[in-house]
Amino acid sequence: MDEALLRSLTPSVLTVLVRRGADFAAAEDAVQEALVEALRGWPADPPRDPKGWLVTVAWRKFLDATRADTARRRREDRADEEPPPGPAPAADDTLQLYFLCAHPSLTPSSAVALTLRAVGGLTTRQIARAYLVPEATMAQRISRAKRTVSGVRFDRPGDVATVLRVLYLVFNEGYSGDVDLAAEAIRLTRQLAAAIDHPEAAGLLALMLLHHARRAARTAPDGSLVPLAEQDRGRWDTGLIAEGVGILQAALARDRLGEFQAQAAIAALHADAPTVEETDWVQIVEWYDELAELTDSPVVRLNRAVAVGEADGPRAGLAALAELDAALPRHTAVAAYLHERDGDPETAARLYAEAAHQATTLAERDHLTRRAARLNAHRNG
Repeated sequence: MDEALLRSLTPSVLTVLVRRGADFAAAEDAVQEALVEALRGWPADPPRDPKGWLVTVAWRKFLDATRADTARRRREDRADEEPPPGPAPAADDTLQLYFLCAHPSLTPSSAVALTLRAVGGLTTRQIARAYLVPEATMAQRISRAKRTVSGVRFDRPGDVATVLRVLYLVFNEGYSGDVDLAAEAIRLTRQLAAAIDHPEAAGLLALMLLHHARRAARTAPDGSLVPLAEQDRGRWDTGLIAEGVGILQAALARDRLGEFQAQAAIAALHADAPTVEETDWVQIVEWYDELAELTDSPVVRLNRAVAVGEADGPRAGLAALAELDAALPRHTAVAAYLHERDGDPETAARLYAEAAHQATTLAERDHLTRRAARLNAHRNG
């Protein structure tokens, strides 16, 4: 069973049902039931037209559900609209579905959460981690979003800013999380940047390309994380870097700065440095200042503290870090790094060990544990 094929077909099938009048929550349930049937039956009897099969089965599931609900019996006449047999259209509806999920009846945060869950395929836990909220809180938010759009006609697409936010979070999860969605996020952002005249769409595409260019160097052969300062820059994709920088420069020239352009500018400064020692940390701090003004994000200010520590010394970085909430994710890891830079291996080792216990991924935990062990071994040796 090719689960990747099922994942790729899901947005188009969901779009067909929504276009035919199914409310979003009911359509999603019907598609999920069709996917379960596919997982059971396709290995023994694969269809010649997988998408057409999924559309037909999902539509039947939707009709079955509406017939069972006496308050919606008026929808039974839609049985005659069942998609006819034969090949289904091959159009890619994924990006359109992102816009449909960013419905005006939803707040931006709810629209993002709903789209990540229904279209991006992320778990509630992954979405909660991206938003820095408890999983139960995010589950409630997604449930409220589904209730809000239940029965709503999806004929008014949402705004570009919400779709950009969704694509950004999907890319981040694909880049650093459990599910590889980075390439799909880049593909959709390319489509969006080509379709609309929007500097932030270009800025987001540039940011993705610049980060993706370093992907091969982010992990060692054994799967362990390699920090940016220790990466083999010869493994960076110079073609993607050149493309990302070119897109960014064109966007910045329009003088309509947004957060994705600012993030891409920081990524470009890292990519432009032949060695870590040649990184222009002063400019990076300046861009973080711009980004903090645009977003007022604690995560941005945390990353800024690292940059300050590189530009002005670890004591300055620790002073900037002291202004932030110690409960912020990665706060302890940043403190450990700055104390290590400041020549305090004992404190750094203790903080690395604490940060390892707080890590949300196995790779991050192992990386922090190794840092603590290395410092302890050096002290004891």
